[in-house]
Amino acid sequence: MRAFFDTNVLVYLFDGDAPGKREAARSLLQQEADAGRATLSTQVLQEFFVTVTRKLAVPLGHEQAERAVRNLAELSVVQVDAGLVFAGIELARRLQVSLWDALIVGAALQSGSTVLYTEDLQHGQRIDGLTVANPFAALQTR
Repeated sequence: MRAFFDTNVLVYLFDGDAPGKREAARSLLQQEADAGRATLSTQVLQEFFVTVTRKLAVPLGHEQAERAVRNLAELSVVQVDAGLVFAGIELARRLQVSLWDALIVGAALQSGSTVLYTEDLQHGQRIDGLTVANPFAALQTR
């Protein structure tokens, strides 16, 4: 059993403007990494670097962001290749989501993950044995 992390969850590890989400993301990643389940893709690594260096209120410097990417790359990483792109195209059509979201779903399915942690899809949605979970859903209802 694996747990796939979307970019948006990992970015909160460095978002000083969202301390509740930062702590929730850290705790969840630590839990899943310690259990050997934490999984992501090369797409997530790329998006993470761009987001933390350009889109945070206080962006990370390139060296710090690279260190973070190197640390994340020690987890289980799915390579986005041509086959996954074609699977993503089919998922985008079937699920009516963007190709980028479909590639995340496709990578999660390819890795054998049973849960996909993301804010981008519907919490509780089931896709071919994969359950979408927004790890911040409880924080948003407070």
